Amino acid sequence: MIFESLLSDIAGSAQTLFAFVVTLGILVSIHEYGHFWVARRCGVKVLRFSVGFGKSLWSWTDRHGTEYSIAAIPLGGYVKMLDEREGPVPADEQHLSFNSKPVLSRIVIVAAGPAANFLLAVFALWLMYMVGVRTLMPQVGEVVPDSPAAVAGIHSGDEIVAVNGVETPGWQAVNMELLAYIGESRNLNVSVRSGEPGEVPEGAVRDKSMAIVDWLVNEEQPNPIRSLGIVPYSPDIPAVIGQLAEDGAAARDGLESGDKVLRVNGETVVDWMHFVDVIRNHAGKPLQLLVERGGVSQEIQLTPGSRSTDGETTGFIGAGVQPVSWPENMIRHLQFGPVDSLLKGAQATWSLTSMTLESLWKMVAGLVSVKNLSGPITIAKVAGASLESGLENFLYFLAMLSVSLGVLNLLPIPVLDGGHLLFYLVEMVRGKPLSEKTQTLGLKIGVTFVVGVMMLAMYNDLSRLFQ
Repeated sequence: MIFESLLSDIAGSAQTLFAFVVTLGILVSIHEYGHFWVARRCGVKVLRFSVGFGKSLWSWTDRHGTEYSIAAIPLGGYVKMLDEREGPVPADEQHLSFNSKPVLSRIVIVAAGPAANFLLAVFALWLMYMVGVRTLMPQVGEVVPDSPAAVAGIHSGDEIVAVNGVETPGWQAVNMELLAYIGESRNLNVSVRSGEPGEVPEGAVRDKSMAIVDWLVNEEQPNPIRSLGIVPYSPDIPAVIGQLAEDGAAARDGLESGDKVLRVNGETVVDWMHFVDVIRNHAGKPLQLLVERGGVSQEIQLTPGSRSTDGETTGFIGAGVQPVSWPENMIRHLQFGPVDSLLKGAQATWSLTSMTLESLWKMVAGLVSVKNLSGPITIAKVAGASLESGLENFLYFLAMLSVSLGVLNLLPIPVLDGGHLLFYLVEMVRGKPLSEKTQTLGLKIGVTFVVGVMMLAMYNDLSRLFQ
């Protein structure tokens, strides 16, 4: 059993690694191709186009003398151009060097990489809307008493139609709109339509207002919807056992997939979450279960295992819930034609860009916790999950990551594209480039800053992993 569990973990890790390499490979290739394509058209000779760093695993050279390479470390890439600052250039090729080109040409070449990332985001979202998007109708299941939502007059069964005037066809749209207001003090205007839980609301649209003050400032993992006191609707989930961990207490003590838990220690089990709460509160303590299996009731004694999280000991049995189908009337299918998909893709890319810039500014201002920074481990996990959950989710994740890469590369930090653009803009104003000493100092500062941020992101990744 241990060997089979290990094989399962390896298979899952292999899928995650594959998704990570594919995602990063697409992003890096498109970014570097932006530099490459524009450099060629500006008359610059490109020596190497590399996806990845380190030892070359595969390469070939075209008729222009450009070497194309796939390298061993898939954490980036680069386009190496002919440049007199990096080595001697034959006299007959000096006109092909990057540094010999007018400053405006150099600006366009450098800006082409991030621009390609924004275009990739538009393309991915265009394709997503063309293929079609399945989303859950944003209906309120419960409202926490005395919460901002309760005070505003939002009720169970209400559908959230819009947030501050922006339409929200699904919960993802609601969450994205709310995320934009983290750290702010203002009124949130939420438009709702009344209805019954599990049914499509047909009432008139009503506007509700919720006051937020320093909302979710420095929250490590903010949940905007829950923080307002809104619990999304979900269908009743009976306490039916689904998957079982082979080395878990549930399998060890005789539970089987498909068993419906009726009672625990004589108490009726209402639903799956009720059963979970009972298990969590009885770590290491024997429980008498009454289950229904194949239409026949039988008793099973179950002793949950125990584990500690943040100093709290909770019980667990190594069992998952049997999936429940959502009512078809709660699932929305959004699909558009080529033109409408392109417009929606461009609008969504602009929204993602604005949100990324605002989040960075709020992080600098101390309104958003730096613990929200993510590194390659988190990216790999999310890439694997999005690829597993379907093409539409993977395309959306690819667009988000592409926008983030484009925005980050445009930051005016030496060593990034934005830092080079800053040097060239100063050159345009001064009429001559900054001294080599000044540029070298800027690059050292930039490298130190970027490495520091990468180390912080990796630390956050490892913290989440070991939690």
